[in-house]
Amino acid sequence: MDRKSRPGNDGEDSGNSATRGHETPPLRRGYTTGACAAAAAKGAALLLITGEAYETVDIDLPAGFRHTFQLTGWQRYSISSAICATVKDAGDDPDATHRAWIEATVSWREDQEIEIDGGQGVGRVTKPGLPVPVGEAAINPVPREMIREAIADVLEEHGAARGLRVVISVPEGEAIAQKTLNPRLGILGGISILGTRGVVTPFSTEAYKASVKQAISVAAAAGNREIVLTTGGSSEKYAIAMFPTLPEEAFIQMGEYVGFSLEHAKAYGISKITLVGMAGKYSKVAQGAMLIHSKNAPVDFGFLSRIAEEAGADRELTAQVEAANTASQVVDLMTEAGNMVFFEQLCLHACRHCLNHMGGGTAVEMVLITMKGRVLGRAEIGE
Repeated sequence: MDRKSRPGNDGEDSGNSATRGHETPPLRRGYTTGACAAAAAKGAALLLITGEAYETVDIDLPAGFRHTFQLTGWQRYSISSAICATVKDAGDDPDATHRAWIEATVSWREDQEIEIDGGQGVGRVTKPGLPVPVGEAAINPVPREMIREAIADVLEEHGAARGLRVVISVPEGEAIAQKTLNPRLGILGGISILGTRGVVTPFSTEAYKASVKQAISVAAAAGNREIVLTTGGSSEKYAIAMFPTLPEEAFIQMGEYVGFSLEHAKAYGISKITLVGMAGKYSKVAQGAMLIHSKNAPVDFGFLSRIAEEAGADRELTAQVEAANTASQVVDLMTEAGNMVFFEQLCLHACRHCLNHMGGGTAVEMVLITMKGRVLGRAEIGE
């Protein structure tokens, strides 16, 4: 699969294959809760407007392709509302929401607006620092837009001059949320509806680790002595723009496996390793974590507060950092304060831990970026 068609991001979704079509076959991808919610909403809107229970619907995914979703759970209440659902398939790396029933209820509005809310099993945001305001349903911005576009398409296609209220529910969502970080993040009452690309590809299987190792082997065999490691497709996209002289095989999506990737890069004779990614994940490397999945390495806000102090932040700001809800909120706090030394310090700590993990012998560079690719901090240590 070529780069333009490869889905990927650094949150719930990720790239399709670390080996870019080399011998190891790609793992079976799944679809995000956001994509499933959009599909269910489209099915419910079609049922309400046409009276027909569609068995499948096609949804345009942000990853750049269409996917056909199987539908179920149809219910129509007179001419006022309808329900439809789909069952989430997380692909070859089942997560907490794998096989979850994602349901949408649609009902007519008097105006032409499309309203989106959460029902049973969809959490409510109670703390700042998330991409959804406090008090709203934990349906992230991209899924909201996917739902809105799916509904708008149905309304336009059938000439409906009214708006719809869409309520997304996950009947088992409250129980599922106990297996996630949602309670600690202040998302109460259920799961979040997530996804920036619409697709989910596993990063936590032995098969994926094997593909990372093979990608490093391919890069080394092609004569590369410098590689760029990223956690997923979004950070890789920005890394490619940063290092235009490096060949395609020098860019490797390592997922959560920082230590594993570093070890194999050194073993294959790579002389410089650059890690490009976002502060949320790489702040964990600065803490010393070499496996950065949320289950293995939560963000340590006390550590980030100490780094802020090292960077010259005053007591009020360091206290705000320690009390933060997400790494994204910390990034906002330090950026608003104009304290970019904080990000350089994070990079330096991360580089030291990477070198210590490998026992030296190579150079390590860390580049922290925002979700939009802006460089926050950069540092390099080693030979």
